[in-house]
Amino acid sequence: MNQSKKIIYSVLFLLMSVYFNAQTLKVMTYNIRLDIVSDGENDWNHRKDYFTSQIQFYEPDIFGVQEARPNQVIDIASSLLQYNNVGMGREGIGKGESSNIFYNKEKFRVKETSTFWLSETPNEISKGWDAAFNRVCTYALFKDLKTKQLFWVFNTHLDHIGEDARTKGIQLILSKIKELNTKKYPVIFMGDFNSEPNENRIVILKKVMDDSREISQEKPFGPSGTFNNFIHNQPVTKLIDYIFISKNSILKVKKYAILSDSKDLRYPSDHLPVYVEINFK
Repeated sequence: MNQSKKIIYSVLFLLMSVYFNAQTLKVMTYNIRLDIVSDGENDWNHRKDYFTSQIQFYEPDIFGVQEARPNQVIDIASSLLQYNNVGMGREGIGKGESSNIFYNKEKFRVKETSTFWLSETPNEISKGWDAAFNRVCTYALFKDLKTKQLFWVFNTHLDHIGEDARTKGIQLILSKIKELNTKKYPVIFMGDFNSEPNENRIVILKKVMDDSREISQEKPFGPSGTFNNFIHNQPVTKLIDYIFISKNSILKVKKYAILSDSKDLRYPSDHLPVYVEINFK
């Protein structure tokens, strides 16, 4: 074989290796709105079938939920059998709202997982700073069964009242990421932050991690906001739900979207989900 053919075959082999080893990860964060009777026609019983069919259609590899009561976690798990999930209610096992992480059990294994409270005593059931309620963060270290790639996912719901609690909650989670991620695996940090992009805590967070919306290779799709408050006839402009990824990592955001699907002029939640497609390189 002459030298030019060797070079051509080497280049082809390299390109094929890159193609077949490239991993695309579909991730979603979704505040599903707690199950509460006072929502009337927007309560969970009216929404859950459309909600789970929406998840089934987009088939995220991993999705984090917020405001999920125990019965809602059960409903989602029993309808979407391809997923397992990790997480704990903010009042303890099987009690209160949770920020569970669902993952495709055929594609991933959980190597490590836990839930901690956003407070001065994160290892025990507690309410932090000026928060109105207990708040938690659930995390997991995942292993991709095909590529063997390891990566972290952190999912949280920051308080809707406490300014200090939101700021210090983010600080605590970043501290936990640093503590756990000694091997510098890629990190995905998502959830309902109850904070808009121009607020100082988000501006500071963007210096530490990348907002997937801002680094998407393709133009972001969908509305500019995520909180719809079940109001279908007005623009959705309030952005409080995010997916962040670690800076300078092997993660590259290919697509970013806020999904505004509805049925019969009703949304499946009072939040719209954020959906991203991430490439590992």
